[in-house]
Parts: sequence; C-alpha cells; structure tokens
Amino acid sequence: MTMREPGRPALGWIRLLLGGLAVVAIGVALAQLQDTRRGVTTESMAVDGTPMTVFRPVQTGAAAPVVVIAHGFAGSQQLMQPFAVTLARAGYVAVTFDFAGHGANPKPLTGSISREDGATRRLVDETARVADRARGLGDGRLALLGHSMATDIIVRVAQSRADVAATVAVSMFSPAVTAASPRNLLVVAGEWEGGLRREALRAVGLVSAPASPEAGVTYGDIAAGSARRAAVSPRAEHVGVLYNETSLSEALAWLDASFGQPTAANPDLDGRGVWILLLLLGVVVLASPLSALLPRAASPPVGAGLGWRRIALPLILPALLTPVVLRFVPTNFLPVIVGDYLAVHFAAYGVLTALCIAFVQRGRTSPRSTVSRGALATGTLALLLFGLVALAWPIHSYVTAFVPTGHRLPLFAATLVGTLIYFLADEWLTRGAGAARGAYLASKLAFLVSLGLAVALDFQRLFFLLIIVPVIVLFFLVYGLFSAWAFRRSGHPFMAGIANAFAFAWAIAATFPLVAR
Repeated sequence: MTMREPGRPALGWIRLLLGGLAVVAIGVALAQLQDTRRGVTTESMAVDGTPMTVFRPVQTGAAAPVVVIAHGFAGSQQLMQPFAVTLARAGYVAVTFDFAGHGANPKPLTGSISREDGATRRLVDETARVADRARGLGDGRLALLGHSMATDIIVRVAQSRADVAATVAVSMFSPAVTAASPRNLLVVAGEWEGGLRREALRAVGLVSAPASPEAGVTYGDIAAGSARRAAVSPRAEHVGVLYNETSLSEALAWLDASFGQPTAANPDLDGRGVWILLLLLGVVVLASPLSALLPRAASPPVGAGLGWRRIALPLILPALLTPVVLRFVPTNFLPVIVGDYLAVHFAAYGVLTALCIAFVQRGRTSPRSTVSRGALATGTLALLLFGLVALAWPIHSYVTAFVPTGHRLPLFAATLVGTLIYFLADEWLTRGAGAARGAYLASKLAFLVSLGLAVALDFQRLFFLLIIVPVIVLFFLVYGLFSAWAFRRSGHPFMAGIANAFAFAWAIAATFPLVAR
C-alpha cells in the first residue's frame, strides 16, 4: 500500500480553487478590456511611414477638434489608448502614432539623442507631419498631448505652430517651456513622481502667479491662450499616471475649456487600468497551480546549493566588477538605445557569476542526481508557451507594443545570447539543496545595484536605463515567482532560466527604441 503525503489532498484542492479563481478573474478582465472600445471607431493610416490610429466617436459624424497624442520613451501608441478612447467618447478626433524607432514604426530614430538638433529635432519634425495630416481629419482645430519624453517634443511643436490651441503634458520635463508658450498648458504628474511634480509647478509658476503656485488651480486666461495649470494624479507613478482617472478627467476638462466646449458631469473615461491589473494578477496566480503539471526533470533537485557564507562572493563580485569592466568596453553594436549595453551587461554578469560559482565550489562533490533531458525540454517549452500566450499577447493587445516585428528579430536573437548566460548562471547560483533562503531576491537586488553603478559611471549614455528600472523590477518579481514554482516542481533551475532569458530578450527586442548606428 502506498502512503500518501500528509496534506497533499488539501494542497490539491487549494491549487484547484486558486486556478478556478484565476480563470474567472482573467475572463472578467478580458471581457471588460474588450469593452473599452465601446462607443469608438478606429482607423489605421500612415504618413511618410509613421503608423497612425484615428479614434472617432461612433454616435456623431460632425467635425470636431483633433488631438494628436504622443507616447514616451520605449512606449508605443497602444500605451496612449486610455486618453485616445476617453477623448473620442467625448466627441474629439484622437490620433495616436508610433515615433521612429518605436512600436510598429519601421524607421530607426536618427540623430544624437543628447542634442536638441539631433533626435529631438527628428521627433519634432515627425510629430509636425502627423499633426498636418491629422488636422484635416477634424474641423481644423488642433491640440497636442504627450507623455514623458514626448512632452518636450509636443511643447516644441506647439511653440512652432499658431494652430495649436492647447497642450497637455503628462509627466513633463521640457526646458523649452516659457511664460508665454505653449498656449494653454496643462501639466499632469503622478503623486509618486516627486521631481516631475516639482517641474509641473515650476512651469506653472512662469506665468504671472503667486510665488508658490498650487496644483489644481488655473492661472492665466484660457480664452487668451495664456492659461497654466498643474494637476496631480493620486497614487500614480510614471506609467500608472496614464491610466489614472484624474489624468484623464483633467485632460478632457482642459481641452473642453480651451475649445469652449461643455464638459459632461460624469464623463465616460477609459477605465482599463484596473482590468489590466486584474488580468495580470490572474495570470500570475494561475501559474502556481499550472506549475504542478510540469514534469520532474531532476531528482534530487540540482543547483549550486550555496549557503550565505559561500554565496557572498558570487553575489557581490559580479555586481561590482561588471559595470567597471564595461566602462572600458565598446557596447554600441546593436541598433537600439541602451539595449545593446543591457545585453552585454547580462552576459558579462553571467560569466562572472559562473566563474565565481566554480571558484567557491572547487573541490566540493555535488550529490548525484538523475536528470531527464526530455522532461527538461518539455517543461521549458511549456513555460515559454505560457509566457507568450498569457503575458505577451495581452500586453501587446491592451498595454503597449510587445511583439518583435520582422526588423526587430535579429535584435531578439542577439539579446537572447546575453540573457541566457545571465539567467542560467543566476538560476544555478540561487537553487539547489542547501541554498540560502532569500538568495534569489538578493541576487536580483545585486543586479539592480550593478545597473545603478553602470549609470553612475556613464550617466550621459546610460541614463535611459533609469527609466526602465521599474519595469525590470516588475519582471524580476513576476518571473521570480514563475521560477520558484517551476523549480519546486521540476527540480531543475535551467527550466525557468531559459524561459526567463527568453522573456527578457523578448521584452528588450519588442520595446527598446531602434536607432541608426
């Protein structure tokens, strides 16, 4: 008679319950996200190769003001859909587009990213061309809205055109703002964007206003085009500000006031933010019970199995040495902003980690383990498919461009080499019998510290890495959970190591801006 492990039936029921709740959450979220296009029609077009999407209200065919909406660094036009849908439902013609080097735009970004007469001028010219094309889709009245990097672009475009009646800058940083231009400027910042909140108030304070301007107060004359207003979106950071109801309602009210249109008491705002969170939460929760279906690849589990005394060197040395070594190594070999450096950082960090593991394990005999290559391959393939179907597809559909198009596939292949070296070494380091509790978290913190040191050593070239650190943290958290669950079931760290490497290379290839080297 076979003895059952105590608590195993209860654990099975808990997993079944979690899986059921996750499926329900995913289904509800998808249904609500499909409903976000309610009341809006869309049309795709292009101007000089720049992909555009036109959002119009369904219920009226009357001519209306046009709002051109621009995304930020490493973003895409999908990321700006909350504003586009909200404005279209309110009667505007909203136009989103992909900057050169971003999203589905096949053209690389040209010019130096650190000079105003370089990439900035190229993006200003591109936005102006989009505005020229978009203006003819409405009644001739025009406004601009942009996020993060795009705020400086739309401010400069608005200053060069007399037909821009209002500008909405979300998470703004722009040295071009003056007391007189652009016309009717609304600056929106998230509550958790400390520096950008201060920048919003500084811009408002340029007009004739109190010495200490306040958020939520309009200064100047909106009819004369001299109005300024700063708005703070509660509990929002640099990405969440795009989904925040305050951001959407403030932008709509500002445009209505600039164009002399009444604002509805309860405007129909795009509320996809909460449903995106529910969808992603459901996917993460579902991964736990599904991990029980993975095949056993190693018995007993394999890995370095290092305690805190032995793991200190592999944790600390690569973190300190990688940014110092790469400071003197040319890394501009891929047509992508900082993505090539990040790929090399992953690779160098992984090589140093592997060398450190070999050093601390010298003379140490590892326990024998039976490894099934077939099970390892099957489990790895299952994890890859889960990531593509459950994460890549919904992110691409409802958040931002997240599928590497043809011209980005070579970038994916090159980046995958670096991420594979890192994640295979890191997974082996932090797994195995006797592994220090919390080693996985410590290794990820060490990697983030290493990136911070790299930026400090070469700020001008690598400062864009600071923008994507929150996304890297989120990926580490989500894929860290996937890794723990996969290892607990399979007993082999390479299963999650390969899947994580694939996911990071995919994200870099799909989102990082392409440039002309």
